[in-house]
Amino acid sequence: MRRLALAVSAALTLTAVCTAVPATAQAHGGPSPLGIANCTATACHFDVPPGTYDVRLVLGGDTASSTAVTGETRRALLPETAVPAGGRVTRGFTVDVRTPEGEPTGAEGTAGLDLTFGGTAPALAAIRVTPARHAHRLFLVGDSTVCDQPGEPYAGWGQELPQFLREGVAVANHADSGESTVTYLGNPLLWATVQARVRPGDPVLIQLAHNDKTTDEVTYRANLETLVAGVREKGGRPVLVTPIVRRWFNADGTLDNGTALLVNGLGVDHPAVIRSVAADRDVPLIDLTARTKALVESLGVEGSKALYLYNEKRDNTHTSVHGATVYAELVRDELVTRHLVPKGTVRVG
Repeated sequence: MRRLALAVSAALTLTAVCTAVPATAQAHGGPSPLGIANCTATACHFDVPPGTYDVRLVLGGDTASSTAVTGETRRALLPETAVPAGGRVTRGFTVDVRTPEGEPTGAEGTAGLDLTFGGTAPALAAIRVTPARHAHRLFLVGDSTVCDQPGEPYAGWGQELPQFLREGVAVANHADSGESTVTYLGNPLLWATVQARVRPGDPVLIQLAHNDKTTDEVTYRANLETLVAGVREKGGRPVLVTPIVRRWFNADGTLDNGTALLVNGLGVDHPAVIRSVAADRDVPLIDLTARTKALVESLGVEGSKALYLYNEKRDNTHTSVHGATVYAELVRDELVTRHLVPKGTVRVG
């Protein structure tokens, strides 16, 4: 830590509102990764191999600051954090570095770990990246409403979830746009890749329904059971998640019982099947359908538009950054209630 203190004292002002002490991270097993050459005023790049890394930041500067951190493919890693003039605060998070860095069937992205600093007045005083030796990993299996969306204005709730977790838990988001239970199981870049990574005790959240439009009930149920069994085979902890609702209203202000609540053209009530499998197989259930239904109906036809991309795209299925963040908070609350992450590793408020 004495080397870190010396580096901080020698920091150069990069802009009027953002100062940085760059750091480098070396491969697993290397020396303490304190360096001086890998950050600019608004971003850092660390040439590290795939793996799980702890990131420790010191935020603040001579003037009042407010800093948020995103990483890799637009993942929200730290919510905007205000620091008074002359103050310093330390924050940390754990990040999953992989290739591809976003959607499993998407572009590879940039090798290593990339962090970007935003907020109204970002200021980075120091940073350290180290291999995470004892971190827990939270896996996500899902579709476009969950995934790390590569471009604005889209965002998945899994993309916004990491900002609500402290150092010690990494979100490994393997959700992929357009996937059903059928295609997710059938693509080696998806389920086979996830299953190979799961370690004993790892929670695996499974939300697949939006694209099972032509999947019959017998097949859908069997696919969910296959995913559950596959997680347990590796010693992981399967968690079934009912899908977020679509924003389709009836005239009376309630959500449509078909399209909005994920009943497909064959009459398969996806949330009902998920709840049934969870009960039959003794699997924890996050009923995101029920929670998002209650929220959307409470906001009403106009108020709920901001959760989705209605204004931008006339899209009532995919969420905005705001909507994905709100839905990620619902998931965070369920993680706490169901004891799916260690005590003290969740950011609240």
